[in-house]
Amino acid sequence: MNYRFQNLLGAPYRGGDAVITKNTHLISPVGNRISDTDLLKSQTVTLPIQCSSNISRLAASPDGTFLLAVDENRRCLFINLPRRAVLHRITFKHPVNALEFSPDGKFIAVGAGKLVQIWRSPGFRKEFFPFELVRTFADCDDKVTSLKWSPDSMYLLVGSKDLTARLFCVRKLKGGYNKPFLFLGHRDSVIGCFFGVEKGTNRVDRAYTVTRDSYIFSWGYSGDVENMGGKEPPAPGTPDRSNERTLDVNVKKRKELGDNEDEVEDGECFLHRGKWKLLSKDSFMQAPARLTSCDYHCGLDLLVVGFSNGVFGLYQMPDFVCIHLLSISKEKITSAVFNGLGNWLTFGCAKLGQLLVWEWKSESYILKQQGHYFDVNCLAYSPDSQLLATGADDNKVKVWTVSSGFCFVTFSEHTNAITALHFMANNHCLLSASLDGTVRAWDLFRYRNFRTFTTPSSRQFVSLTADQSSEVICAGTLDSFEIFVWSMKTGRLLDILSGHEGPVHGLMFSPTSAILASSSWDKTVKLWDVFEAKGAVETFPHTHDVLTVVYRPDGKQLACSTLDGQIHFWDPIDGLLMYTIEGRRDIAGGRLATDRRAAANSSSGKYFTTLCYSADGSYILAGGSSKFICLYDVAEQVLLRRFQITHNLSLDGVLDFLNSKKMTDAGPLDLIDDDDTDTEEGVDKQTRGKLGYDLPGSIANRGRPIIRTKCLRIAPTGRSFAAATTEGVLVYSTDETFIFDPTDLDIDVTPEAIDAALSEGLIKRALILSLRLNEDTLIKKCVFAASPADIPALASSIPFRYLQRLIEAFAGLLENCPHLEFILRWCQEICKSHGQSIQQNSRALLPTLKSLQKAITRMHQDLADTCASNEYMLSYLCSAGTRQKGSP
Repeated sequence: MNYRFQNLLGAPYRGGDAVITKNTHLISPVGNRISDTDLLKSQTVTLPIQCSSNISRLAASPDGTFLLAVDENRRCLFINLPRRAVLHRITFKHPVNALEFSPDGKFIAVGAGKLVQIWRSPGFRKEFFPFELVRTFADCDDKVTSLKWSPDSMYLLVGSKDLTARLFCVRKLKGGYNKPFLFLGHRDSVIGCFFGVEKGTNRVDRAYTVTRDSYIFSWGYSGDVENMGGKEPPAPGTPDRSNERTLDVNVKKRKELGDNEDEVEDGECFLHRGKWKLLSKDSFMQAPARLTSCDYHCGLDLLVVGFSNGVFGLYQMPDFVCIHLLSISKEKITSAVFNGLGNWLTFGCAKLGQLLVWEWKSESYILKQQGHYFDVNCLAYSPDSQLLATGADDNKVKVWTVSSGFCFVTFSEHTNAITALHFMANNHCLLSASLDGTVRAWDLFRYRNFRTFTTPSSRQFVSLTADQSSEVICAGTLDSFEIFVWSMKTGRLLDILSGHEGPVHGLMFSPTSAILASSSWDKTVKLWDVFEAKGAVETFPHTHDVLTVVYRPDGKQLACSTLDGQIHFWDPIDGLLMYTIEGRRDIAGGRLATDRRAAANSSSGKYFTTLCYSADGSYILAGGSSKFICLYDVAEQVLLRRFQITHNLSLDGVLDFLNSKKMTDAGPLDLIDDDDTDTEEGVDKQTRGKLGYDLPGSIANRGRPIIRTKCLRIAPTGRSFAAATTEGVLVYSTDETFIFDPTDLDIDVTPEAIDAALSEGLIKRALILSLRLNEDTLIKKCVFAASPADIPALASSIPFRYLQRLIEAFAGLLENCPHLEFILRWCQEICKSHGQSIQQNSRALLPTLKSLQKAITRMHQDLADTCASNEYMLSYLCSAGTRQKGSP
């Protein structure tokens, strides 16, 4: 199967800049990936692009076409957003703390260390070196913290940690005078600086600087050009502008100057030479909280600020009138930004993984998403493949809509980590097991916990399953090595299955019978007849600890993974070992920073902790404590493909070979805390409880995340699978519309032959030719060329070998085609004509049939909601007309 990365769930935000393009598209960094959220359609997608480490800075061009992404390793990607493709790459020499496109999109300002660099923005052209450095300003005494362009792209306001702000003229002056103007008087770092314009004339007449100690300075432009004192007189021919007090941003387009197009007359740039005076100094009154983020909307004169205590404020400038002062969390707000119209505010909280979009006029949320605070442990797909449930170490269960990537409900009743999830067959009930000793049943209609299963004494559950009739619930324990059996209807404990001598980490009912399979660290897999209460029916011994067990969808095969890196396939009916796959070399991952042996010589982590069969049982997915997910063909016992889940160097275990230069006497350089404790970042890291990482029994690897896959699940439709990894929930799906895979190609099977058959009215011949060519667009074209009266004859004439491809086309059409009745007529006639063949080959057609069922169910739900709302509206209108008619 040609699986491709589709989306990243479970972590909508993890720090860094968040930007809004085209007023409705929210671009946010998620680790080393980039998420694009459409706020109107309520849909989020993750770009198929990865940086080398966690992304720290983002900047979008004014038209929303290009995106700059800079990671912690100073590597920058220049991305085409509509095409989702990387155009250019560059590596900066210093850490990038600020980044912004000019309003005209021609230049990029980069705050790299103490330097302010002006780069010419690349375009669509293929160039040998697309990034051209135009200017470099080295006037700052400490690192640059903020940048802001003037509306005419001529001036740049720069804030720094040296307690000053500077106003630079970006263009090259013929007169040579280009010293910046300094804004002094701050007592802390300047984290935000903005230009203010005069209403009506749209001229720059104000400047604002915001400091970390919660103060805002308002500066006014006097317009008087500074006296040079005879040291540096103005250039000859400079026009007299002594009476001009403001800068007109609507400057007429300058004449083209050839190669020196950014070189202008000295007299045209005077803003940095004029006198600025301090108009006011105001405090946000949020002590002892520090100001962590801010943004200014020039058109509405609005300023939004976020603080370290989770409070944000919205102020009307220049009068400094507080419009809103609200708290959205208890952790610091790492990002606060306006959209283009100024009606929406976006807030990001990195520690909670929280992303909020708030409309300040109506005081309502446009978007409210929060990921899991800790690693995701388990996954479960709903039977119709539309929902995905996740459970994590933060004691929460979240349910996501796969198509939109949004979480619509969070259950937080558990008091310890979630270890297992299971969807019931009715699609509206979810089971969760936790280390708190309870198994809970959740109602996805009313969003409540309607049943809780407990044990006589406290136990820790690590596995969970239910039979096909949804009458019996079973859970395996970590401490007592037992399996508990409950009744779903009554909630009573029916039985306790004993016999294992180690933690029961694998548990699954047979899809076709009432046999329960369990795997344990006691090196055995046991089969139980739960309903007959006969105890263990059969035991399959192994030479190493068994980590997990799964049934094939038809119930005729059992797969389990052991600690020596092997996957064993058993026949549960005859009790015979069918195949064995040696996967130690395939799952071998990278080297940890604390490993004393090379990755090739290390034996740790070379085993599979999670397995999952495909919908038809022909292949199996396997993952573990590695950066790889392995896809095996079961019948041939060969590795088909390895998916590398991430290239993020911020995680441990990605590199195969470590750099010896980073190894010191005190240990790996990446694990040494060299942060300045006087800065906010250093204090924040030490107060998060990281001081105890060196103590015995503390968190492994000093708290640095290790890449691993904890759970794998393939959707019942077979068209996608989800992986619970350190970075979040990765969703991979197949997209066969871009794959040329003809099933019965011949010299006469061409698109021209199909068009000729359609023009002659030979619909049957055209449809069969399109199915042989296996082109999605041509198949749909032939389907719509048929009249409703010809559907029964055409459906009966389709050969069975092309039936699966035709059903897949119908499933795709139902999701985005308005001709609902027409497609349903086709589906009905196909079932009438080929019902017996479909039943005999149900295993091969199961993924395709489930895709069709998913599409029909989704359409049915949408129509049901629409009809219900119209029914109430019509009844209301009828009753209102009757009352009006009967009134005197």
